[in-house]
Amino acid sequence: MERKKIIIIGNGMVSYKFCEKFATKSQNFDIQVFGEESRRAYDRVHLTEFFNGQSAEDLSLCKENWYSDNGIELYLGDPIIKIDRDRKMVYSAKGKQLSYDYLIMATGSAPFVPSIVGIDKEGVFVYRTIDDLEKIKAYALNARKGTVIGGGLLGLEAAKALIDLDLEETHVVEFAPRLMPRQIDEQASGILQNKLSDLGLQVLLNKETIKIEGEDSIHSLQFRDGSELRTEMLVISAGIRPRDELARDCGLEIGARGGVVVNKYMQTSDPDVFAIGECALFDDSIYGLVAPGYEMAEVAINKLIGTPKSFKSFDMSTKLKLIGVDVASFGDPFIAEPDARTIVFENKLKGIYKRMNISNDGKHLMGGVLIGDASAYNLLLQTVTNKILLPPNPEDLIIEATEKKSSAAGIIGLPDDALICSCEGVTKGAICSAVTDQKCESIDAIKKFTKAGTGCGGCIPMVKDLMVHTMKQNGKYIRNVVCEHFDLSRQELYDLIRIHELDNYNDVLDNLGKGDGCEICKPLVSSLLASIWNEMILKKGNDTSQDSNDRYLANIQKGGSYSVVPRIPGGEITPEKLIVIGNVAHKYGLYTKITGGQRIDMFGAHVNDLPFIWEELIAAGFESGHAYGKGLRTVKSCVGSTWCRFGLHDSVSFAIQIEERYKGLRAPHKYKSAVSGCIRECAEAQSKDFGIIATERGWNLYVCGNGGSKPQHAQLLASDIDSETCIRYIDRFLMFYIKTADPLTRTATWLNKMDGGIEYLRNVILNDSLNMAKQWEYEMDQFVLSYACEWKAAVEDPEVRKKFNHFVNAPEERDPSVKFEEMRGQKKAANWSAVAI
Repeated sequence: MERKKIIIIGNGMVSYKFCEKFATKSQNFDIQVFGEESRRAYDRVHLTEFFNGQSAEDLSLCKENWYSDNGIELYLGDPIIKIDRDRKMVYSAKGKQLSYDYLIMATGSAPFVPSIVGIDKEGVFVYRTIDDLEKIKAYALNARKGTVIGGGLLGLEAAKALIDLDLEETHVVEFAPRLMPRQIDEQASGILQNKLSDLGLQVLLNKETIKIEGEDSIHSLQFRDGSELRTEMLVISAGIRPRDELARDCGLEIGARGGVVVNKYMQTSDPDVFAIGECALFDDSIYGLVAPGYEMAEVAINKLIGTPKSFKSFDMSTKLKLIGVDVASFGDPFIAEPDARTIVFENKLKGIYKRMNISNDGKHLMGGVLIGDASAYNLLLQTVTNKILLPPNPEDLIIEATEKKSSAAGIIGLPDDALICSCEGVTKGAICSAVTDQKCESIDAIKKFTKAGTGCGGCIPMVKDLMVHTMKQNGKYIRNVVCEHFDLSRQELYDLIRIHELDNYNDVLDNLGKGDGCEICKPLVSSLLASIWNEMILKKGNDTSQDSNDRYLANIQKGGSYSVVPRIPGGEITPEKLIVIGNVAHKYGLYTKITGGQRIDMFGAHVNDLPFIWEELIAAGFESGHAYGKGLRTVKSCVGSTWCRFGLHDSVSFAIQIEERYKGLRAPHKYKSAVSGCIRECAEAQSKDFGIIATERGWNLYVCGNGGSKPQHAQLLASDIDSETCIRYIDRFLMFYIKTADPLTRTATWLNKMDGGIEYLRNVILNDSLNMAKQWEYEMDQFVLSYACEWKAAVEDPEVRKKFNHFVNAPEERDPSVKFEEMRGQKKAANWSAVAI
């Protein structure tokens, strides 16, 4: 039987997915792919990662030899420039003339560039390809102010790129009266705009750009309302248009506003020519997301191999993190009265907005919007997609959604054909079948077998919940093991290290694990060893298993330098010690800043200088602040009764006592504390992992709060207790947390996942329901007695000190790639792009 020939025009994500899927379904075709760019297909969804250190190779969707290994001919940098449908021939820019039996048009889209006077000036860019990004990156080296035209998804992605390039000012200009007008409503847009403004992004709405001013290069934008915006570079990201010019030239049917018209099998007006992805127009719609493009590829393949399936209108629900802010919309986000009833939850303090659009009979969810907290997105999307009946109080789905409830609570009741991974079209039934029939009992195994979670990754929490539920149904005992090298949970590993008296990573691996270890278990085991034995973390060969921060007892910062943070218990410091910090910072040329935890951070230290800096600080009575470790960071305090007329107790003294007791205690995650002298709460104790607030009869102890990207209020553990009882409860709380929490789990998340919640925790800590209180208090006392400053140990041990030479054969030489620039009378790390050049 003669092999059929398929030619694919375009080499983007959808083209690659067509090839990948086809390779698993049929070997009876010869496939040739022509790409306009000189690179293999790469991940456009995560294109902004290019500005966070990802290379073009990192973003590539496959290895260099993948196409040839799968019998596919790939022609890069050689676009097809003509199609002759009568002769079934294509002609490439480099002179190739090839025949085809079937033609797949995966030409994608191009940026929409508005007709603005001066659009061709130097410093004006589009945001679409890696080549575009490289040009933006190079130009930004000599620019201070950047602007993006377009406040939609693509525009905000481009704005994120400019922020990552450390421009002093970044503006977004949007023609519409709100950001993301196609995805979110006016209230959500307002919340999003406020959050982006807090991050330094300036937004201009209702602005139509009519002219780009400047001689050869851009220096400002002129708006129709007469206003002006100074800028030194401009990125156009105002939407896309389908690349349909080839199809138009060869006589295929084109939509009124562009796009190659296709039927439900992705066939164009010529049944031997298919169109998939952003160039295809189905039912008068162009789909600008990758998931529908992947589904189109699947539909076209099935038609070619004789097992036809139909393409249907695709759900455009989406969840993104734009410049660090969760943004999601699902179902119909705009439907409103009288066609639906709306429930809105808004917290302007935390920048959270949630909207649910519910059918008038109250039975079904029709759509909605999430800003600031999208943890409930997966469950809400499945509720819409599968027409699941709403509970009696549907507002609980958004008001009380927690990490624990967000996916597991409703996923079990979904039908088998519920689409869990929209990128790859993987259903609940397929995932459960993979676990039961194929013994896929890890996320990696499920990814490999089903491809679920290999696209945007947003479905991973649901995939994990399904995997665990199915394994339990099959009678499997579920163990949360550390990694493939240790078939043990963190808690089991903690106990076995103590029982076997193992004190370095290699011994732990030899006795309790297998293989060579990995980047997951190495820092985890090292943290356990530090928690259990309280020894210098760089001794006994443990330094090579640490991450960079612990290995050098300092935080590595942008540009390759390090920061030094001495401990300042309770935020109290003498004038003499302030002078020492000033002298050290001046001597070694360090940038200084007061931290949020009432300490002084010194940035820009060369690794060679660290021991010398530490020696001078130690001589003045300072010690390590452990800013680099998974341990206690700070105990913040107000001035309390010492100075404040509202203060009930001496919060500073108690904060110092607390910090001195727990300094250096390693844990699954960093943790913070605070002591407030009255209910006015100036130390913000209720946002800490454990916080203490003075009352007229003693102290209130709060636990399991945190700030950060997902802030959570601490919960009251005990009321009106004396100082001694308070410390005893903290001893128990911290030891319980250290022994039972999963790696990299904060106290808030630990409590959220704990069966019984705060009541159970209160029973364990206050009532000693586990009969462990005396043991935990004894272990904490032993830790306090054995504490030693890691900086001091490092500078006094010649062998450890050698590790802080950048060049082994030239100990005095500094890293020449570490560069700085002046900023407001101090220094800052030079832009990494400048360093690379």
